[in-house]
Amino acid sequence: MEKVRAFIEKHQLLEKRSTVVVGVSGGPDSLALLHFFWTMKEQLDLTIIAAHVDHMFRGKQSEEDMHFVKHFCEKFGIICEAIQVNVQEHMNRFQLGAQEAARECRYRFFDQVMRKYNAHYLALAHHGDDQIETILMRLVRGSLPRGYAGIPIKRPFSTGYIIRPFLCIDREEIERYCRIYQLEPRRDPSNDKDDYTRNRFRHHVLPFLKKENIHVHEHFQRFSEMMSEDEAFLEELTIQAMNNVIKKQQDCVEIEIPPFLAMPKPLQRRGIQLILNYLYRNIPSSLSSVHINNALFFLNRQHPSGVLHFPNGLKLIRKYHIGLFTFDSNEKEVDAYNFEMNIPGTLHLPNGFVMISEFWGQYPKERHHHLFIVDPDLISLPLRVRTRKAGDRMEMKGMRGTKKISRIFIDEKVPLNERNLWPIVEDAQGRIIWLPGLKKSVYEATDVTKNRYIVLHYKKQ
Repeated sequence: MEKVRAFIEKHQLLEKRSTVVVGVSGGPDSLALLHFFWTMKEQLDLTIIAAHVDHMFRGKQSEEDMHFVKHFCEKFGIICEAIQVNVQEHMNRFQLGAQEAARECRYRFFDQVMRKYNAHYLALAHHGDDQIETILMRLVRGSLPRGYAGIPIKRPFSTGYIIRPFLCIDREEIERYCRIYQLEPRRDPSNDKDDYTRNRFRHHVLPFLKKENIHVHEHFQRFSEMMSEDEAFLEELTIQAMNNVIKKQQDCVEIEIPPFLAMPKPLQRRGIQLILNYLYRNIPSSLSSVHINNALFFLNRQHPSGVLHFPNGLKLIRKYHIGLFTFDSNEKEVDAYNFEMNIPGTLHLPNGFVMISEFWGQYPKERHHHLFIVDPDLISLPLRVRTRKAGDRMEMKGMRGTKKISRIFIDEKVPLNERNLWPIVEDAQGRIIWLPGLKKSVYEATDVTKNRYIVLHYKKQ
């Protein structure tokens, strides 16, 4: 096993005087891993704990596996933590498949054991052939960018890290190790069936690849490591780029679409993935690269608004130049308002803005869409600020005739959820004189020679 020792040293998987929990099913892979760590115990001053989960799928046979592991640990003086878990009950309760439910129960127990012993590492027996199967399965099924790298060598978990020292060797090398040390592992008959996708890859695809190149697992492992390194670099670039496009980040994420689409396509894909990682407490197993591609197409299309649905109730809502990722399924109810303005005075509006009114003795030099100049002699007081009504029209400055307020909202790309709260300023005769921040009417003062004006400012609170 010098190859494994070199692999551990190369990737700095293990430190001396560590506590290592080894996941042990009793099969060849995990039994060889447990024995391998036992051989390193004195040299590295390791504390080893075996952790076994009986999933109770195979009745008495799986219970015998548990007793086998306990007996093996007694023989070698290894601490053993074992548990029986009714995975079928977990499947029914959370509507999960057998493999997913078993994995959840197993890793929950591993976490408990690591915390009990304050362990630094959880060692699992995934090997090079597992890596081949995983990468091929994800390529066929579709995955997220990081998923194409396959099984990671090391990743954070519980009180330390998960490590996989056997990724550098294949199943045949493990079987040879078991024969040399006469380990006589248990065999799970379900591994011989083609019921699971992994078994079909193992029985039909892997033999072909091995026939082409007996060392194919080493090439897949190098591919995995290169993909992981590239992915880490691209994710760092993505974080830097996304800082310029994310507007709000609380229980939802809002992005500005134009600068997001200006990012390189590889960063766009990973940007979507970063958002999903942030919003999902646990990434759904049904989430794949298809959802990322759908999101990119949705944000690139010409239609200015719409909704795209992700698994578990997450939605991407597009409102012109804004994209909102949210689980909130309820649009907030909007109460119509109609306020009379006191001049001078400050009116606080429900949309988070204020309308400030002042008397000026000269015509303002400042001119923009957030400021409106009123000649008191041309309009009827008092002025009112209200929400829109059906059929609202305005005589716009620089145009003949009138234009519907609803059409102005569309032309100005005002998001649907903001239109019902947008303030409209009218005079006492009901003439719309200003749509703050958007358009002005023909009623704005143009005579600069007078000594009395009403100046309206529309500002964020």
